[in-house]
Amino acid sequence: MKANVGTLDRSLRIAAGLILIALSLAGVIGLWGWIGVLPLATGIFRFCPAYPLLGINTCKVK
Repeated sequence: MKANVGTLDRSLRIAAGLILIALSLAGVIGLWGWIGVLPLATGIFRFCPAYPLLGINTCKVK
């Protein structure tokens, strides 16, 4: 797995994931908030499986 999620993208994914999970735990949005695990995981591992299929890469080229 080659990293394809850049720094800004990674930060936004982690923040969105944590917010969705927190809202779900607080009972505000119900069980659908656990979908936040997906952006959280893709942010932590810096790899999004959909990006190669779409030809997207937000990492800076070295």
